Amino acid sequence: MKRIALFALFFVLNFGGLAIGNWLMNNGPSSPWYIALNKAPWTPPGWVFGAAWTIIMICFSIYLANLFQKKDSIKLRQTYFLALLINISWNYVFFNQHLIGWALINIILLTILIFYFFFRYNDKTLKRSRLLLLPYMIWLCLATSLNAYILIYN
Repeated sequence: MKRIALFALFFVLNFGGLAIGNWLMNNGPSSPWYIALNKAPWTPPGWVFGAAWTIIMICFSIYLANLFQKKDSIKLRQTYFLALLINISWNYVFFNQHLIGWALINIILLTILIFYFFFRYNDKTLKRSRLLLLPYMIWLCLATSLNAYILIYN
């Protein structure tokens, strides 16, 4: 029962974070600024971003429910909320303020935090559960490369 309650909590927090980030984007991908950018040839179509984030946040919510059921601590909570804040703020920094370099630093920090979760919480009880982080880790590597390409070529 506790795991289900934790899943519900993280589901709301993670999708709430996505909603806030989306609100902070200032029309994001449909803005004239973004449309005019020279984007990486491997940039996926727009619908992929929504599908990817949906899968990522469901997996992340399940992972967090398992993790917090076994390892809840102040440091873990702080690390999670820092990751949530960085994830939300990337949208504002990149799409709203057009600070591509700062956004790259932001996404690199987020990537480090998600990789930290993967490597730090690697005991027998979480071995399979941590595989749920792989979609997030892969997506962040792709997103970091897209951000870096925009910084370099614009």
